[in-house]
Amino acid sequence: MYAIRLGDDGAELRPLEPWHAEEFLAHLDRGREFINQYVPFGSKATDLTGAREVLQRYADRRAADTASLHGLWLDGTLVGGVLTLNFDAGNGTCEVGCWLEPAATGRGLVTRAMRVLIDWAVEQRGIHRVEWVAAAGNRPSIDVARRLGMTRDGVRRAAHLHHGVRHDLEVWSVLAPEWRAARAAADGG
Repeated sequence: MYAIRLGDDGAELRPLEPWHAEEFLAHLDRGREFINQYVPFGSKATDLTGAREVLQRYADRRAADTASLHGLWLDGTLVGGVLTLNFDAGNGTCEVGCWLEPAATGRGLVTRAMRVLIDWAVEQRGIHRVEWVAAAGNRPSIDVARRLGMTRDGVRRAAHLHHGVRHDLEVWSVLAPEWRAARAAADGG
């Protein structure tokens, strides 16, 4: 389908589909505790059937044009991914998110992949507002939003119950004109 190189370090962005269930499960097993610190992503995928169900759910959402799931591979191993949620092309809005196993952190993989995903959403799909929502304690996620040039819109206090703890959610966003201006500046022009 596609494989987009994200640099010279062996990182690639590819579709993450139901036939990747075994690889997806192995990835989640390596990083489950880390990945699920702030969000329950993949928490129900504890066996091959559950992993396939998660991936099929996103495949169905992609077919309905309401979400998409993209894996991050490093040297041929699935180590995380990026996704769109609440994708509404008619309204010009979507949310984006990510997850990563611990061994792949600190390499800029999510930021690089997210640039590709946001470029696609803005330029190919006509999305006007891209939103990022992260638990206030999830500093690495919030740092990605900053690196992407997003603006902190506000905080939804105690909005997310996870592991018995109520987390504040920070809402960040970038608008299409802001994204284009930042990309033009980064490209020198």
